[in-house]
Amino acid sequence: MRASAPEVPDVTWKDCVAVSLLPLDGIARPLPAAGRLVVASRRSLRHVPVLLPLALVAGWAAVDWRTVRDGAAQVAAADPWWLLCAALFTCLGWVAAACVRQGALPERLPAGALLASQFAAGAANHVLPASIGAHAVTLRFLVRQGIPLARATSSLALYSLVRPVAKVFVLVAFLVAFPGVLRAGEFAFLPERGTLVLVGAGVGAGAGVACLVLVAVPGLRRSVGGFLGTALADARRLHTMPSRVLALWGGAAVTPVQQGTVIACVGFSLGLPLSWAQVVLALLVASTAVGAVPAPGGIGPVDAALVFTMVAFGAPLAAATATVVGYRVLTVWVPLLPGALVFSLLVRRKLL
Repeated sequence: MRASAPEVPDVTWKDCVAVSLLPLDGIARPLPAAGRLVVASRRSLRHVPVLLPLALVAGWAAVDWRTVRDGAAQVAAADPWWLLCAALFTCLGWVAAACVRQGALPERLPAGALLASQFAAGAANHVLPASIGAHAVTLRFLVRQGIPLARATSSLALYSLVRPVAKVFVLVAFLVAFPGVLRAGEFAFLPERGTLVLVGAGVGAGAGVACLVLVAVPGLRRSVGGFLGTALADARRLHTMPSRVLALWGGAAVTPVQQGTVIACVGFSLGLPLSWAQVVLALLVASTAVGAVPAPGGIGPVDAALVFTMVAFGAPLAAATATVVGYRVLTVWVPLLPGALVFSLLVRRKLL
């Protein structure tokens, strides 16, 4: 028995109109002019984080062009071999920073991406004051690596705490290892008693205000308590891991010595009549004394204190000033544009 053919329903013009009004998923249709404008605006905004670092570099160079010009002239007249040594030790600074960042976290971070993030963070650090730029870049990198925000923030706090503590230990070690560097009566490390009293009163007043705010705001007290609990738990865990302890404290202790060695190499290239130990000790004293002043990358107060300290050790004022200017050109201006480019590349690859 032959099967009967299926009946085809009658299709009217109303059915055709109804089907034509249905949305066609997966089929590209031309957008109206307003839609095309919105899409183009969104695509343009994606390039803003990539181009912003380059714009900041160009603006800063325009504002501080005299320093760039004078420093470049000083570096051009220096001994190239000593400058090459200074450049090599400058590169070791980013390695030391990456070691300290890794030592502040129990999780294993990708070494190449971590080193690139610290190179980019160095460029950001010289634009914003008090290491805000470097911390912001590192925080974004850690969150992109899957680290929870609270633990990433606690690692930044541990990083900020360990570095000045390690610097004090290095300063004491230098004073013990090189007792002949200090000449009695020619250099005084400690400020006057009145200055110490004012500093102590300021620190005490700040701590008191912070305690009053925590007592008066319960929500803030709970947030700070949770943050401190996370930070203390991570710190205890890290100090049970020998590799993290070595990376954290070793990298923090090496950093000021590496920076002082860069300054010494620049000074030797310009004929600075000081020894390596004197230059490193001058940096330790200067950075410890005025390093808390919130200037971009420490530029300004630390520079003035470093020149004063080297002059107190017996260096001519012109040679000490030229050394500091050349050091800033080598460690700030030369890596600034490459650091901004690396920052843009990390943003495009969604690592930042």
